[in-house]
Amino acid sequence: MSAGGGLALLHHAQGYDRAVFSPDAWRRNTPLFEATRTLPFNRELADGTLPMPAFRHYIVQDAHYLVGFAQALALAAAKSDHPDHVVQFAAAAAVAIEVERSLHTDYFHRFGLSAAEVAATAPTPVTHHYVCFLLASGFREPLAVHLAALLPCFWIYREIGRDIHGRAGPDNPYRAWIDTYAGEDFSRAVDAMIAVTDAVWSEAGTKERDAMHAAFARAAQLEWMFWDSAYREAAWPV
Repeated sequence: MSAGGGLALLHHAQGYDRAVFSPDAWRRNTPLFEATRTLPFNRELADGTLPMPAFRHYIVQDAHYLVGFAQALALAAAKSDHPDHVVQFAAAAAVAIEVERSLHTDYFHRFGLSAAEVAATAPTPVTHHYVCFLLASGFREPLAVHLAALLPCFWIYREIGRDIHGRAGPDNPYRAWIDTYAGEDFSRAVDAMIAVTDAVWSEAGTKERDAMHAAFARAAQLEWMFWDSAYREAAWPV
């Protein structure tokens, strides 16, 4: 079963309960997810034909992004009053850095890239915008809105990873990346993030709930843009 099919069954069973944030947010953004799932980058990643320069561009930008993502998770920990949630967000921030150091370092070695070369490569416009968006939400928005902005990176990556995993061959050159985001450890982290976002939704007012949906949708758009940008090896135009 594809990721999209599995989620469709989940949402049907839940009846799109608008009293819960996550199924309603996914329903509203399902067309955007499908557009992301079927991007040339992800189609070619699945069948192993993605050009190495495009993946190299992606992995370098992802290294920059994950540092900002970890900082945004640390802001969520600082904003939370629930001890268990503080631990959850702080641990997720640490894992984001660990992924950058393990998975990315392996690919950097394959590409002959040094840490200094990666650091010297500037974040592209979409990487810069996505990181700034997440950090701004952490500094300016209530915790509920900030979590809604963080959630698509968790959730969309899992569903893309699962979808690609179901189609990729064992000799796919990007197998390490695929296995990471289709794995059970990552899936449990996603489930935990969905659960805590739904929990804070239950305590939010109407205005805050509207802002949560807006933040989720914007982050989902930026996910699409990140993969599209990598495929085009986009850089600053001036």
